[in-house]
Amino acid sequence: MALDGTVHGSYWMESTETTSHPPLTGALEVDVAVIGGGIAGLSTAWELARRGRKVAVLEADRIAAGVTGHTTAKLSALHGLTYSAVRRAHDAGTAALHAQAQSHAVQHVVGVCADLGLAVDLERAPAFVYAESEKGVEKIREEADAAREAGLAASFVTYTTLPFPVAGAVRVDDQMQFHPRKYLLGLARDMLEHGAVIHERTRVVELKEGSPCRLTTEYGAQVTAGDVVVATHYPVFDRAVMFARLKPRRELVVAGAIPAEDDPAGMFITPEHRTRSVRTAPLSNDRRLLLVTGESFTPGDEGVAERFDRLSRWAREHFPRVSLDYRWATQDNDTEDSLPYIGLFHPGARHVWVATGFGGWGMSSGVLAGTLLAAAVTGTDSPPWAKIYDPRRVPRLRAAQKLVKFQASVARHFIGDRVRTPHADSVTEIAPGDGAIVRIDGRRCAVHRDHDGTLQAVSARCTHLGCLVQFNDAETTWDCPCHGSRFGVDGSVIQGPATSPLQARKVAEGGMAADGPGAAGSGAEDGAGPGEDGAGPGGGHDRRE
Repeated sequence: MALDGTVHGSYWMESTETTSHPPLTGALEVDVAVIGGGIAGLSTAWELARRGRKVAVLEADRIAAGVTGHTTAKLSALHGLTYSAVRRAHDAGTAALHAQAQSHAVQHVVGVCADLGLAVDLERAPAFVYAESEKGVEKIREEADAAREAGLAASFVTYTTLPFPVAGAVRVDDQMQFHPRKYLLGLARDMLEHGAVIHERTRVVELKEGSPCRLTTEYGAQVTAGDVVVATHYPVFDRAVMFARLKPRRELVVAGAIPAEDDPAGMFITPEHRTRSVRTAPLSNDRRLLLVTGESFTPGDEGVAERFDRLSRWAREHFPRVSLDYRWATQDNDTEDSLPYIGLFHPGARHVWVATGFGGWGMSSGVLAGTLLAAAVTGTDSPPWAKIYDPRRVPRLRAAQKLVKFQASVARHFIGDRVRTPHADSVTEIAPGDGAIVRIDGRRCAVHRDHDGTLQAVSARCTHLGCLVQFNDAETTWDCPCHGSRFGVDGSVIQGPATSPLQARKVAEGGMAADGPGAAGSGAEDGAGPGEDGAGPGGGHDRRE
């Protein structure tokens, strides 16, 4: 808890029970192994279990507790400025299929809740994409036209129920919002009743494709599966050059109670101000929970605490009676053509599937992934929109240009971070609660000083592909700016694609930085090769037969 009383945690997590499924300790044989227990993984597993398949969910931490446990949980077919982007990257027909697919996913959740009798705070509300400035109205009009052409009942309006004026907005009625944890924990209970198994604290580090496929966990447990679904948000196995086709993006959330009469009664988002997203959720008869999301940035960017402060100020300025009780952050991955990747993992894959690249709209896309992958794995006829999400698709020119920009940013970090000097000359410069990169004995170390003054040091190289991590001063983590892996100050993996921890380093209070990037002994640590100390990408194995 912060000094101001704010809970540094997600409301969705705080308002639901903690799960405790056993880790996998021995051999397991199933029809389908699903790696990842977020909305995509659990939706897929539930659909398959309902079809009579023997399914295992393998989650590195706790189910519905990662990205899905830290979402804003809008369940909408209106996705920011997506339809105009898809129309530009592809064509109007592709945008129409995307609209049909997303609308189907929204209604699918409604149907599942009714069938299972789930109480998930499901509410119907209009969705808006707005601009406050006249400069931004042209894009809003373009999106309204593209969404309407795609088949959504979209209209351009100049008035919303927000407590401040807008220059223009896209409006689509009859969208949904819900409590994501209540929904997914309901799916988990039901799939267990249908014979599925869930193993938490079970990190998969090796995938050997074949017929059958074989998985190995970090503690050596073996899983044999006819099919494997990789639903780890960012794929933990680098195939189909997937790591080069995804751009991680992190956003912050502040939330707290407002009087019910202050509820704007809708879901709102603007690309302005580094993104601002607003919605509410039920708390009591006279109070609603206001959720404000924004400050979009790349993992590893500096000044996260300052970004939280800006977002909190914005929330209080626009909703003066809010009591900000929670703050957390969420992460997603953008693709080069604004469409998710759902389908066979790579051109040579026969039994390995993937779901990723939801671009900030994981609720509808995660549910969609479940329906599409279950149909594909079981050989059921797929809907017409399945083809537009195929991960094996070749990007068109406009999308390929965006892909080049993605990778230029990664290259700047991969090379540029190595040639600049460390962030501190000595560990004595690191204040309590802070962290910095310091070169010690010729090696860059990520050093954190606890509030009681204790120092903790780990390797500064991400174990995924070797980029240098950066300190996140709001969440007290080490974040990789290249592909979004996140680590605790003890080096433990918080978020992939990395599967191996940062190695511990010895550090003393008088530890000093060497002079410049060419210091003696630095070659092994600061070379261009991936991984660390010969471990290779992810510290595990990624093989195909």
